[in-house]
Amino acid sequence: MNMMLHPGTDLAIGDPHNDPLSRKPSPKAARTFFDSLILSASGWRGVFGSSDDDLSEELGPDRLYVAARMADVFADFLSSSSSAKPIIALGLDTRPSGPAIANAMLRIFLARGIEVRYAFIIAAPEIMAWAKRSGALPEGHPDRISAFCYVSASHNPPGHNGVKFGLVDGGVLPGDQARLLIDHLREEACMAADIDRLAALSSSVDPKTVAAVFSSCGLNKRKAISDYTLFARETAGASDDLETQERALDELASAVESRGVGIIAEMNGSARALSIDVDFLASLGAHVHTVNARPRAFVHRIVPEGASLDQCRMELQSARERDPGFAFGYVPDCDGDRGNIVAWDRSAGSARALEAQETFALATLSELAELERRRIVSGKNAVKTAVVANDATSMRIEAIASIFGAAVFRAETGEANVVGLARRLRNEGWLVRILGEGSNGGVITHPASVRDPLNTITALLKLVYLRNMDGTPGPYRLWLERSGQDRKWKDDFELADVAASLPPFVTTSVFEDRAALKVVSRDQVALKRAYGGLFRSSWHDLAGELEPHLGRLSWRAMATRGMDELPLGDDFGESGTGGLRILLEDERSQPAAFLWMRGSGTEPVFRVMVDV
Repeated sequence: MNMMLHPGTDLAIGDPHNDPLSRKPSPKAARTFFDSLILSASGWRGVFGSSDDDLSEELGPDRLYVAARMADVFADFLSSSSSAKPIIALGLDTRPSGPAIANAMLRIFLARGIEVRYAFIIAAPEIMAWAKRSGALPEGHPDRISAFCYVSASHNPPGHNGVKFGLVDGGVLPGDQARLLIDHLREEACMAADIDRLAALSSSVDPKTVAAVFSSCGLNKRKAISDYTLFARETAGASDDLETQERALDELASAVESRGVGIIAEMNGSARALSIDVDFLASLGAHVHTVNARPRAFVHRIVPEGASLDQCRMELQSARERDPGFAFGYVPDCDGDRGNIVAWDRSAGSARALEAQETFALATLSELAELERRRIVSGKNAVKTAVVANDATSMRIEAIASIFGAAVFRAETGEANVVGLARRLRNEGWLVRILGEGSNGGVITHPASVRDPLNTITALLKLVYLRNMDGTPGPYRLWLERSGQDRKWKDDFELADVAASLPPFVTTSVFEDRAALKVVSRDQVALKRAYGGLFRSSWHDLAGELEPHLGRLSWRAMATRGMDELPLGDDFGESGTGGLRILLEDERSQPAAFLWMRGSGTEPVFRVMVDV
């Protein structure tokens, strides 16, 4: 036994002399597991453990073969897209099965002539920032990277795992490239010849080479931490100019520090436990109290919703008894890209969890108002500004954006779709500072291309603590003035006061049981066509029921497919596997509500919601 341990955590990295593919699965066993995978542009996921909640570090031959096949497919992609030798950043979240999957994958990468920079446990935004900054280095630079591979199943249970791939633009592969990889992954998968081929590739790698990759984890992690810190500062400062960046960060840090702001970081054993959170938030003037900040210290469900926010909420209440400066708390998921928020509510006398739609709305309000404040200070002319959201985001975003002259564009649910649309709009001359998926609170702040709780917290700090600067109102005061709510201003306002000023919408939460339907049919086209008939036949009664509340209504159907939202005719099935959104409009042709549905790309459920 030559198991190597991670120096910072004493967790097992792997045994360089133990070839993970030395035991080959039968084609039938490999096929059974392969067919259980969920493959989407957001990532490839499956139950790699024996059950949803399995915390074992050992994986069967069928799982290890599939991990190797995933690496082989990405190796083909990298080899065909670049003439230079590819260099890949490899990392994982804190699921116990992660090291075994990474061990199988890195051997295939090495056998295919790809250099591997392995960082072991690393948050998703961290590995993507590392890839983005190191990918911008010139050809031949010793720190240059050309792609990343991240082992994670995001917010799924701990027995699940999977993979995300990306290049060096700071996000996962765009949808069109991801679909090509999925097609390639399926070709000849699980055949005896393919199993033998990958086993031979894995066994061809010298254990000394594997040991050297394992030994470099600490060095690579330090490089990732450095790049992530610099990138987070660029994102928070909203500028790549260091002087502008420092001025903005100093302004925010001074405002936050003067009010003694405290933040609870309930890590739940996630990859953020080994990331930059404490140091970065301290640089913004806050003091941070961490809870469950040991990797794999899962004390509740990985998905940070509902009861999973209770401990953070109670910790915030307890902290406020000692120090009334504590204002927020956050709970990340296992890979650390999602971070749901709890906040102190003075009117209730307790802490409460923010709704996902509420979190995205507050971050959007903050960033749009801060853009406008900076424009006023600089005296520059307005530029065409956009917000990009997924199709299940509440229409309160349109209401907020309109106050600051910004347009809203919608894409199909899926982070890759939202990020891709934002890129396209920037190429067309739009300023897109804020984007994301309101339905899950996923805030993405440019130049980041992935959700990051640090960016969400930064937006909330700006919104609450930047007040009157250079004779210009802070973001919240500016919002109240522009939206005709001046009377709501008070000097001692808190986040709860800002939330109370948001446009009043009620939205089905994706976390409600009724929002995730278990359906028998896997044919989404047939399901939507059947629904279309039912909807049209019942519209008269529905419209009559709603008229006393919303006035006389008409409807039109929209389909979101990838980065585009298009009008539908009578056939709801034309939305395919994308989103179907039925807009209800009043007599002025203004949106009053919408109904939405879509089959999940990462879970076996059919999602529905209403926004009104």
